[in-house]
Amino acid sequence: MLFSEILGQEHIKSHLTASADAGRIPHAQLFVGPEGSGTLPMAIAYAQYILCSNANGENNGGNDACNLKFSNLSHPDLHFVFPVAPNSEVKSHPVSANFLKAWREFVTQTPYGSLFDWYNKIDIAKKQGQIGVDEAQEIVKSLSLKAYEGGYKVMIIWMADRMNIPTANKLLKLLEEPPEKTIFLLVTEDEDNILQTIASRCQVLHFGGLSEQAITDALVTRENMLPANAKKLAHQAQGNYNKAYHLIHKKGDEYPFEEWFVQWVRAAFRAKGNAAAIQDLIVWSEQIAGIGREAQKQFLDFCITMFRQALMLNYQAKELVYVEPTVEKFKLENFAPFVNGNNISGIFTELSDAIYHIERNGNAKIILTDLSIKLTRLIHKK
Repeated sequence: MLFSEILGQEHIKSHLTASADAGRIPHAQLFVGPEGSGTLPMAIAYAQYILCSNANGENNGGNDACNLKFSNLSHPDLHFVFPVAPNSEVKSHPVSANFLKAWREFVTQTPYGSLFDWYNKIDIAKKQGQIGVDEAQEIVKSLSLKAYEGGYKVMIIWMADRMNIPTANKLLKLLEEPPEKTIFLLVTEDEDNILQTIASRCQVLHFGGLSEQAITDALVTRENMLPANAKKLAHQAQGNYNKAYHLIHKKGDEYPFEEWFVQWVRAAFRAKGNAAAIQDLIVWSEQIAGIGREAQKQFLDFCITMFRQALMLNYQAKELVYVEPTVEKFKLENFAPFVNGNNISGIFTELSDAIYHIERNGNAKIILTDLSIKLTRLIHKK
């Protein structure tokens, strides 16, 4: 993957190429950015730039063979670590090496894909993947060997915040005393969940969301969209190319998030002084509790977006509103007056707390029922 194939982020490309050209390559870097901003493709392009000696110009200098290995992510000095969990084929002690074929397909087809997309790819969507202690042993084993081609070895750890504590401590020792000519590229969307002792040993690069123009241009050239349609979709994507890709290809329709959201808020409106509607909220909570934790977190993130969009509309910031609901008889402009400065902070707090507790294996039915009852109070707050 070449820098020329990465969308936007020109200042980061310039920084990485300039430092590599000057021979100033930190042994550990942490790429932090939101979903769809290109942190993983950038890490791969940087690894290719270094390992293929592409300094001062990509694909110039007789490195075709090396660049060809990168085209299918098979360079022997490029190593990947990513969250995994047992599935129908890997019953126990899963490590990244067990999923390399699926990983190469995933990155090749959807380089801007999300963690949830990856879990769907390897059929663990109802589980929470992690980078476990078995992986730590594999990392040590891989990096103890000499580089196949006599240069650098690059270890890309995707979603590094998914490392458990034993793995993080093992990695910390490697970062403190790295093997010779070994580069660690850690990629995360959540810097706060990276062990502080690890983050402090990395040079941190922060990625912003992609510009609407970068996404628009990509949709026109890569997806053959008309410029007007591409611009509208880029606005809806909000800096996330993966979201734009999903909107085009209608990915993510497995779960009707919008319908669930409308059912939820309608039941919350009816629930004030209405015991029957409380029962509807309990039934709704049971339904959402059955879809798996990663999907639950995705849905609650979707709810946060819907409430934020309603707030923008309520305060007449129409240029910031990009959601276009499709559920029958649900209009955002009718819902917006019920989301205001008096309740939005409480709503966001309760949704964020629910995500936190679900991520830490709390009982989803209890968490969602509690959230629903709190919403009935907050949604009626004037």
